[in-house]
Amino acid sequence: VQLQASGGGLVQPGGSLRLSCVVSGFTLGYYAIGWFRQAPGKGREGISCINSSTASAYYADSVKGRLTISRDNAKNTVYLQMNSLKPEDTAVYYCVADPMWRNGCDSDSGLGNFGSWGQGTQVTVSS
Repeated sequence: VQLQASGGGLVQPGGSLRLSCVVSGFTLGYYAIGWFRQAPGKGREGISCINSSTASAYYADSVKGRLTISRDNAKNTVYLQMNSLKPEDTAVYYCVADPMWRNGCDSDSGLGNFGSWGQGTQVTVSS
């Protein structure tokens, strides 16, 4: 099981980025997917997750209305569209996956334990 995240970089406040995560070694359609982030000196924060492509997604209050998670099972790729970025969004972003039957993603309570993690991609929001 491998997850390869990309798309991070330096962006000005108010700007946008789209993170991608290509997965291999498993059938994405059977997995819940999500994104965590870790800012300097802070713990990891589960910011978004989704089960099937038609299910309701979860977004942490800190990103609600600005981020959109999506998945393309045919391409084995997960996306995180990030708009209206703020300096406090600066962090390393990790894509994660876990079999849906383990119920790691809940549209109300958020992310639980996810067993598969990517290597992370750095997002820096600064002028």
